[in-house]
Amino acid sequence: MLKAVIFDVDGTLAETEEVHREAFNTVFEQAGLGWYWSPEQYRDLLKVTGGKERIRHYLEIESISGISDEDIASLHRLKTSRYAELLPHSVSLRLGVERLINECLSRSILLAIATTTTEANVDALDAAVGGALKLGQFQAVVGGAAVPEKKPDPRVYQVALAKLGIDPSEAIAIEDAAAGVTAARGAGLRCLASPSFYTIEHDLSQATAIVESLADRGDGKPVTVDYLEILSD
Repeated sequence: MLKAVIFDVDGTLAETEEVHREAFNTVFEQAGLGWYWSPEQYRDLLKVTGGKERIRHYLEIESISGISDEDIASLHRLKTSRYAELLPHSVSLRLGVERLINECLSRSILLAIATTTTEANVDALDAAVGGALKLGQFQAVVGGAAVPEKKPDPRVYQVALAKLGIDPSEAIAIEDAAAGVTAARGAGLRCLASPSFYTIEHDLSQATAIVESLADRGDGKPVTVDYLEILSD
């Protein structure tokens, strides 16, 4: 029996990755680093989960030296602040997200978030969409501040399940990226994948099902609680 739906955030609830990219580039410019991440480059960098980890990976592939862990942490703090400033002017929920959340609430399905991004960024997204996420009615919001292990590590989903007090068989995850699908499956969860702009080329074959969006399963019908229950059987 389906008792809970656990959402990823970036790319799943909203196409936020472009806002993250713009925030990174703004901070890089302000710091005088001369770095610029194009959409194509950022698509590749997104294979690494976590903002600080992404910067560190970029330094490695570009053989850039002289940047300390403290520098990386400082850049990421500034980026998080800039992201919150940009978000209200740049984002809306993906199609079908608000409808599915409302249906879950009306049918007493528990809601949770399991994300690599920070809890502050989740709050910023809810504020940016005028509270349409109904974040105050989620039973658990687990992010990068609480769980340092990044997806594809399943830890963030394991913590979310523990907070919900349910077994993996009683929940389903909704993800957009390969690392997230792997994390959800590693925690024993079924997983519905809905690729975003930046993850359209990801291998999502581990997912229980793949849909175009939560508004269209590919047959013109939306993702509903009944549909999720079928996937959870």
